[in-house]
Amino acid sequence: MKKIAKVFLILFTISTVFTSCRETTGDKVEDAVEDVADDVEDAVD
Repeated sequence: MKKIAKVFLILFTISTVFTSCRETTGDKVEDAVEDVADDVEDAVD
């Protein structure tokens, strides 16, 4: 029983680490919008 609990704990930990470290599509879009806004500001100056 303890071995099964340890396996589930390890799997949960690994899945949490990979899920929390993933960059979402919204973050990528937001970064792209900010880059374009910076480029436009530079072009206006």
